[in-house]
Amino acid sequence: IQISDNWPGYSLDLFTYPQHYCGDLEYVLIPHGIIVDRTERLAKDIMQDIGDNDIVVLCVLKGGYKFCADLVEHIKNLSRNSERFISMKVDFVRLKSYHNDQSMQDMQIIGGDDLSKLTGKVYFLFLALLCFLLTIFFMFCQDIVGTGRTMKVLLNNIEKYKPKMIKVASLLVKRTSRPDGYRPDYYGFEIPDLFVVGYALDYNEHFRDLNHICVINDHGKAKYRV
Repeated sequence: IQISDNWPGYSLDLFTYPQHYCGDLEYVLIPHGIIVDRTERLAKDIMQDIGDNDIVVLCVLKGGYKFCADLVEHIKNLSRNSERFISMKVDFVRLKSYHNDQSMQDMQIIGGDDLSKLTGKVYFLFLALLCFLLTIFFMFCQDIVGTGRTMKVLLNNIEKYKPKMIKVASLLVKRTSRPDGYRPDYYGFEIPDLFVVGYALDYNEHFRDLNHICVINDHGKAKYRV
């Protein structure tokens, strides 16, 4: 789903949200209900693609945990109601690449099991992530893809273990002016180059408790700046 640059969004008055963020937001970009429906659609697309493969899910914390949890739950529900059972394992990795609203040059990759044991298997990475023998699908769940620099660093780190296949899913993709921007295999929404919060996306650890995806205003940035 593509959200245009001139999309005005929804008025905050139309929705409920934590009142301690009153005055900190411009508008609702994507309501929670639309996020849930779109995530279910992604789960159906993934189920069609994976066949009889099992799934190893690698969730990128912290912003990807809501997308990952909802996506995995949709896949589990689809699996329960189908003739084939999809086995899933979940692991977590944390990337730190932002200071306030600015992307940092240096990036930290924290956590995750020893990935060397997955050599020769197929990875499906969901960013808001499959195959070997009876092929394991490694899903990498992430919240948002902007320039793609963060994604490329993580993929390079995983590819050194020579997996058979990697697939990536992201809830959001930002339109940027960079011609080499990374495009995930699955994504929910393509959005303008805005700094968004909510649905586990944060600004200095605030706004994760906001269900909708919203655009933060200058007052909110100043209020929670570190």
